[in-house]
Amino acid sequence: MSGAPVIAAVDGSEDSLRALDWAVDAARRRTVPLRVLHVRQYAAWGQADVLVAGPPDAQGDPVLDEVRALLRDRADAPAVEYVALEGVPGAVLPELGADAELVVLGSRGRGGFASLLLGSNSLAAARDSECPVVVVPRPDREVHGDGPAEPGPRVVVGLHVDSPDDATLGLAFTEAALRGARVEVIAAYPWPVQTWTAPGQMLPPPLDQTAVETETRLLAEGFLAPHHERHPEVRADVAALPGDAAGQLVAASREADLVVVARHRRRLLAPARMMGSVTQAVLLHAASPVAVVPPAPSAEDQESAR
Repeated sequence: MSGAPVIAAVDGSEDSLRALDWAVDAARRRTVPLRVLHVRQYAAWGQADVLVAGPPDAQGDPVLDEVRALLRDRADAPAVEYVALEGVPGAVLPELGADAELVVLGSRGRGGFASLLLGSNSLAAARDSECPVVVVPRPDREVHGDGPAEPGPRVVVGLHVDSPDDATLGLAFTEAALRGARVEVIAAYPWPVQTWTAPGQMLPPPLDQTAVETETRLLAEGFLAPHHERHPEVRADVAALPGDAAGQLVAASREADLVVVARHRRRLLAPARMMGSVTQAVLLHAASPVAVVPPAPSAEDQESAR
């Protein structure tokens, strides 16, 4: 078994153990190793009177020992590596994403406030990691609205037709192929459209919603074409929907296997990594696991790396 591992971040909480189950399944489907990671929040090197030589030993770590016991008799468990590190999880996890297929963690860990919908470590990993990050929510999240139009496994992906993200679509199709699922593409468009004019200017002719919806659907289907070529066995349905993209994606997360969203595109005046408002809302409220995909490196990034 070779390839970049799937990393499961654990801390002994029920949230992290749910994420572990998801990561075991993801590594098995990809035939790659699973790396179970425990980042000890209160590092010994942070204490003035203690010196530490090298990273902590994964043997004897009670959190990792619990995971070993859980996975020992699982027939579906892939090759597993156990790693213990010391530091701040929100800083350590994104760094490890550079050499991983996926990073998987629960929506909340053992620390913080119980009322929070999303923990700081989950947010930091999703915002800063160089690989896709899957956040597994608690099972008690409620999503209002009708269920899926038809039963069966389903991967939902958000598509902004004005700035499509190829890496996000690629992960959605890959996951669907691995799961024998269909892809549900949510292409939201703003409606109603607000028109502002200066006094004395002529108002533009009103937009026809049917025409906007048709144009959105055609653009979306065009962006899907190369992914259909790579995964001809995957069926993809495009839903061109009016209104808020976050609300549409959260509603579609009901009974979905996964929701895939882009993290954010870097902007010229905002070069730092950030999370888009739609992605944050989906992470906070979706009923299914959410995969946050970093943008593909720009030509400038690739040139500077060389």
